[in-house]
Amino acid sequence: MAKNGLGQVPAIPMASRHMSYWDMFATWVGANANNGTWYIGGVIAACGFLTASTTLIISGIVSYLLLAAASFMGYKTGLTAMTLTRASFGLRGSLLPSVINLVQFIGWAAVNTFIAATSMSFLFHDLFGWPVFGKPGGTMGLAVGIFVMSIFHLLSISLGQRSVQMIERIGIVLVFIFVIWESIVVFKTVSFHQIVTWRAPRNLRMTPGAAIDVLAAFNLAWVTAASDFSRFTGVRKNATQASFLGANLGLFWFAFIGVIATIGTAITLNHFDPNNSDPSTIASKLGLGFLAMIVIILTSTTANAVNLMSAGSALTNMTRRLSLTVSLWVVTLVATAVTFLPIFVASFLTVFTAFLDGIGMVLGPEIGIFLVDFFWLRKQRYEIEDFTKVHGQYWYRGGVNWIAIFVWAVSVACYIGLKHVPMVADTIGATFVVILISMILYGLLMNFAQKRA
Repeated sequence: MAKNGLGQVPAIPMASRHMSYWDMFATWVGANANNGTWYIGGVIAACGFLTASTTLIISGIVSYLLLAAASFMGYKTGLTAMTLTRASFGLRGSLLPSVINLVQFIGWAAVNTFIAATSMSFLFHDLFGWPVFGKPGGTMGLAVGIFVMSIFHLLSISLGQRSVQMIERIGIVLVFIFVIWESIVVFKTVSFHQIVTWRAPRNLRMTPGAAIDVLAAFNLAWVTAASDFSRFTGVRKNATQASFLGANLGLFWFAFIGVIATIGTAITLNHFDPNNSDPSTIASKLGLGFLAMIVIILTSTTANAVNLMSAGSALTNMTRRLSLTVSLWVVTLVATAVTFLPIFVASFLTVFTAFLDGIGMVLGPEIGIFLVDFFWLRKQRYEIEDFTKVHGQYWYRGGVNWIAIFVWAVSVACYIGLKHVPMVADTIGATFVVILISMILYGLLMNFAQKRA
């Protein structure tokens, strides 16, 4: 474990890594088999079943190939994701990706907590007769639900990576039972033909490009957390293959359930409202009842164990003084406060959509830069001792790689510009195009700078 005035690099040696293939697979299935993924499926249902399914598969495969690559970095070095960005952004420049990761994973934790708290408001309605959230007086049930979920989250991360591993093992079983149950109920209510041929009202319809950007923002969040878990395994296949397959399985199955449940509910009620895409509302309207709400709450805990671990890791890299345990408590409490935001600002869907757009804009370039740095420029070799060394090879100028910062800023500007070009925004989306731009631009500029040096 290297250490100096810039803090420590918690590299995990191979002999201390005991995370199995099943543990890694379960971690990434559990990360995606949750309320947020269901809600994403409900959002892209506005494309229609066939377009939503196609974009789901394409986006998942591309995104999680990047996840597998980032997982390999953690396996190879034993370092956390945000520590690894010191090599490409500089020892001090890594503050930028750390802030991005901190904000996005606190945001995702808040999203899952809000959805789970909505489920709790339905439980409180059944138990105590309180109004459900969305009805007059329903805010009380939601607020109590948020506080209860926060206690669950504090318990789930209390032992760090070990408790996350335990939570995922339990959660994956519950998730599979629930999605099978949900599928049976949906197809008893409506036929597959009805779901395939359903179309959203024109004013609510989503383009394929918009769906790809929504899914990319959701999927790519995990890429910047990959090393936080793959560094606990000493087998390459566990890091890469298990991550890729687990994340895709969780995404395809649960988002698919979100798509068909949302469309099935719209057909049954003869009314489509994207604001009602959350699992609690749909489960209630499909008559799934008390047990479904409990499973939704538990799956939120499995997903947030990963979110909070990654946010805590980012905070530790930023402060370089706080331990991971303290950081986990801090980010959990902050996420609790953020969860209340949709109550006072706008509808949950409005806040969620704005959050996704912001994530896609800033996250893609970061991923392109740190992957190209490791696989192309450094040939998969990082010097661990230099991750804390002032004036070492990752110090650049004043601790910041200004080329990485420049490429990131240019790529963000490209994203904003491409979102206003219908030929791109409505067809293939801006996110993956911008990742490619950042990769090429960073690789060329760094090669040029190295030759001049």
